[in-house]
Amino acid sequence: MDLFEAIEKRYSYRGEFKPDPLPREHLIEIVEAGIRAPSACNQQVVSFVIVDEPELLEKLAKAIDRPVCHAAKAMIVCVTDPRPVYREMSFAPEDCGAAVENMLLAITALGYATVWLDGALRVEDRAARVGRLLDVPDDKTVAVVLPIGIPVQPGTQRERLPFDQRAWFNRWGAG
Repeated sequence: MDLFEAIEKRYSYRGEFKPDPLPREHLIEIVEAGIRAPSACNQQVVSFVIVDEPELLEKLAKAIDRPVCHAAKAMIVCVTDPRPVYREMSFAPEDCGAAVENMLLAITALGYATVWLDGALRVEDRAARVGRLLDVPDDKTVAVVLPIGIPVQPGTQRERLPFDQRAWFNRWGAG
């Protein structure tokens, strides 16, 4: 699948996954796509924990408490280092977002499905609980989790506003 097709077909999947395991080669390929994302000052402050052990997946699913996690055959946990990298500013959220988008497209291109989970991690101490399960150092932040699998029911991308309502040449709102 080419890049533009993957962009067009990518969608957020919250359903059940087929029982098929994901080959580690594909998980590595997905995370390599994340590693290749740009980062502020090339400081590369985003790291990844790939979880494919069934017992650990079950513990993570309980900690995150989202139905899609209970069926996932693997999860990629994105961990950020919030240290400043330019003029005392951290760009960890932006760097993480770039890495996650690359991985979302790789997941789609390989025929899998996922959903970007971060809001669920921000409540009830879930990010910290996930961090403890995965031995993430205290000075790092669990920022995003991608539960992955083969979708039982393929989905489609939700409707997007048309170009002329979201983008203009040279001036905001220019026709």
